[in-house]
Amino acid sequence: MAKAPETEDSPKKKRRGTSVMVWVLMAMLVGGLGGFGVTNFGGGVSKIGSVGDREITTSDYARDLQSQLNAMSQQFGTQITLAQAQSLGLDRQVLQGLVTRAALDNEAERIGLSAGDAEVAARLSSMQSFQGTAGTFDRATYRSTLRQNNTNEAEFEAGLRADIAGSLLQGSVTGGFVAPASMTGTLFDWAGERRGFTLLRLSETNLATPVPAPTEEELKAYYDAHVADYTRPEARRIAYAALLPDTLAPTMTIPDEDVKKAYDARLSEFVVPEKRLVERLVFGTEEEAAKAKARLDVGETFEALVAERKLSLEDIDMGDVSKADLGAAGDAVFALTGPGVVGPLPSDLGPALFRMNAILAAQETTLDQARPDLLKLLQTDAARKAISGKVEAVDDLLAGGASLEELAKEEGMTFATTDYAPGADDNDPIAAYKGFRDAVAKLGEGDFPEAVMLDDGGLVATQLLETVPPTPRPYESVKDKVTEAWHAQALAKALADEAVALKAKVEAGSSLGALGIAEHTASLDRQGSLAGAPPSVLEAVFRMSPGDVQVVEADGFTALVQLDDIQPAKAEGEDATALRDSIVTQSQRAISGDVFTLYTNALTSEAGIQLDQAAINAVHAQFGN
Repeated sequence: MAKAPETEDSPKKKRRGTSVMVWVLMAMLVGGLGGFGVTNFGGGVSKIGSVGDREITTSDYARDLQSQLNAMSQQFGTQITLAQAQSLGLDRQVLQGLVTRAALDNEAERIGLSAGDAEVAARLSSMQSFQGTAGTFDRATYRSTLRQNNTNEAEFEAGLRADIAGSLLQGSVTGGFVAPASMTGTLFDWAGERRGFTLLRLSETNLATPVPAPTEEELKAYYDAHVADYTRPEARRIAYAALLPDTLAPTMTIPDEDVKKAYDARLSEFVVPEKRLVERLVFGTEEEAAKAKARLDVGETFEALVAERKLSLEDIDMGDVSKADLGAAGDAVFALTGPGVVGPLPSDLGPALFRMNAILAAQETTLDQARPDLLKLLQTDAARKAISGKVEAVDDLLAGGASLEELAKEEGMTFATTDYAPGADDNDPIAAYKGFRDAVAKLGEGDFPEAVMLDDGGLVATQLLETVPPTPRPYESVKDKVTEAWHAQALAKALADEAVALKAKVEAGSSLGALGIAEHTASLDRQGSLAGAPPSVLEAVFRMSPGDVQVVEADGFTALVQLDDIQPAKAEGEDATALRDSIVTQSQRAISGDVFTLYTNALTSEAGIQLDQAAINAVHAQFGN
C-alpha cells in the first residue's frame, strides 16, 4: 500500500544517559534495546569490567551507548552507525562515564554513604515514567516499565539508591569552591578590554587596473587544479515512476460552469469595493464630541485629542473599511474626497469623530481575468483526486511484480532515472519532495519498488539501481562557476598585493583615511562583532599594539586595519556586572570539574579498574555497522 507523506522530525532532545534516573526515562527504547540483546552477550558474559567491588554490566554499557548513539543521530539529522560514532570517540566517552559512576558507587559503599528509604520513595514518586493516568505513582505501571526494561524492583531501587549516594558524594567533593579574586580579576580585565581601530576595506574599485578576463586555457587549468570542487558526491542511481498533480493537471477537463461556481464562491476576493483608511475617536456624549470637533476647526491637532484621552493612534485605528463597515457614518466619511475629519457621527460605541487618511480605489477582477488561475486550481485539484484513485491499481501492479517502466506505461506515469546525492545542487526536481528523499534513503539494493504519496498529492515509486561513485562534473557544465571562482582567486591575490602596498604607505606616514573610505570603531571588546567583517579582524586587533597596521584576509574579504588605542575594561554598569558574574561562575565550575576529575581518577586508581575488552567488543558486535 502506498505510504502517506511523512512529517518533519519532532524537536530533538539531548540525553546524558549516565544516571539511573535518565536510564528510566529511556523506557521508550525497550524495543530497540531488545533488538541489541542487552541481556545476552554470548557465553553468559554479564559485565565489561569493574572498579573495586562495583561491576560495570554489559546491559548498562549497551543501554548508555544506545542512548548516546540516538542522541548523536538526532543531532546530525541522520542515523549514525557505531563505527562512525567510535571515530568521534563516543564509545570512550560512554565507557569513561560508567567508570566514573562505578568509582563513586564503590567509594560510597566503602564509606557507608547511602540514601534512605524515604528519599528513594520520593524519587520514585516523582518519575513520570512510573505515573498512572491519575498523574501519581502507580505500582502496576512501575512494575510493567521495569519488566519491559529487563529488570526488577530490587535491582532498580538498589541502582537508584546508589545513584543518589553517588550524587551526594559528588556534591560533597565539588561544592563550596570559590574562584580566586586574582584569577577572575585578570580574566575580567582580559575579556572586558576594549580597543579602538580604523578599518579600510578593499574591493576591485581600489585597483588601478581591473582583474582581466581569463583565457580558456586559464579556466581549464583552474578546473583541473580544483576538480575536487566540481566533483559530484557519491550518488544513488534511482529509477522512478511518478505522477504529479502539476504534470497531470493540464490534461484535466473542467466544465465552464465549475469555473463560474468557483468564481462566485470567491467573489469577495475578485470584487473589492472602494475603501477608506479610517481612525475613530469615540466620546461619552455628542456634546463632548462636538466640542472636540470645534477645537479641531480652530487648529488643534487630531493627535492632541487622542493623547488627551490617553489613547494611541493604534488604539483608534479601524484599518481599511468599506462604506457598509461604517454604518450610519459611512455616507459622511465616503463623501470626503481627501484626508479629513468628520463628525460627530454615530457609531456602535457612541458619538465619534472619524478621520479619513486615504482612499483605496475599488478593485474588480472579471471572470475572464480570473479564469486562467481558477482553471489551473480546479485542474490541479482534479489531478490530485485522479492520482488518489490510482493508488490501489499502482499497489496491485507493484505487488504483482510489474517493473517501474511497465507501471509507468500502464498508469500514465513518467518514468525516469536520476543520480540522487543528498544536498547536491543539480538533483532532479523530483528530489525537492521530502517524501521522495525519505523513500530513497531507505532503499537497499534488490528492494522491490514501493509507491509513496507525496505531500502535494503526487505519487512516486522508486527503485535503487546502483551506487554511483564520486564523479567530476564536465567542464562545460560548470564553466560559469569555474569562471567565478577563478575571478575570485585572481581578485583576492590582486587585493592582497594592493593591501601590502597600502600598508607600506601608512607605515611611511600616510593616513589610512587618505587611502580610501575608512571606518573608525571607537570601542569594541573581544565579545563584539563587526558587520560584514570576518572574526579574524577582531582577532588581529587584539594582537596588535597601538599604531600597528595589519593586512587581514579571509574568504571574499581583504582589508587594512590600524589599532588606534587600548581601553581598560569598564568596571561599572550592567554589562560589566554580567561579565564579571559569568567569569566567576565559569571559573568555579571549571575548578569544581577539575577537582572532581582528579578525585575520581584517584578513586579509580586506589580501588583498581579492570576492563574486559572481549566483552566490550561483544557489546559492539550486537550493534552492527
